[in-house]
Amino acid sequence: MATKSKAYRAAAEKIEAGRYYTPREAVGIARSTGSSRFDSTVEVALKLGVDPRKADQMVRGTVILPHGTGKTARVIVFATGPAAEAALAAGADEVGGSELIEKVAGGYTNFDAAVSTPELMGQVGRLGKVLGPRGLMPNPKTGTVTPDPAKAVSDIKGGKIEFRVDKHSNVHFIVGKASFTEDQLAENAKAALDEIARAKPSSSKGRYVLKGTVSTTFGPGIPLDVTVL
Repeated sequence: MATKSKAYRAAAEKIEAGRYYTPREAVGIARSTGSSRFDSTVEVALKLGVDPRKADQMVRGTVILPHGTGKTARVIVFATGPAAEAALAAGADEVGGSELIEKVAGGYTNFDAAVSTPELMGQVGRLGKVLGPRGLMPNPKTGTVTPDPAKAVSDIKGGKIEFRVDKHSNVHFIVGKASFTEDQLAENAKAALDEIARAKPSSSKGRYVLKGTVSTTFGPGIPLDVTVL
């Protein structure tokens, strides 16, 4: 079994055994458990009381973090004509039609989000095997299939994140960087948690959020008091 690093052990000592923290308390501790070598990402993981095998209990959505993610997302757009020009003007990293589709079909995935206009989805649909497993497939439910790709690009560049429950009923999402202030992280976390709460399926009975943790890249998990969520 691998031995935890000295930095990890020092960070773990800041977490009281048996205690559960409010989101603000947790992100405050997380800021001090980040790496000294790089600006660690602060992440939240939740275990939900849903059954993702049932279509009516799939939890998925998007939220724009008020203080952004701390990372400039690379966004590609499948579009042509005026929509393509508008997407480029909005800051898209790459825009194209059939030629960009062929490039992605060949294995190109050096981007964080993909947006498409509705008329190109017939062609983009065949990229499911490439984009699907990476969570990059454009989807109208998340606003990434839209006749206004410029707005989608602006939203994503401005801190829009997507959340989706996995097959184990877990949801993972980032709320910023360890260099953010405690207020910024707390406000980002609240925005995301509020949106996940609104996304609760009506068919889900009993407790919705079963447990949760906040952590930094390579840092220990800080248990969340889910009763306050």
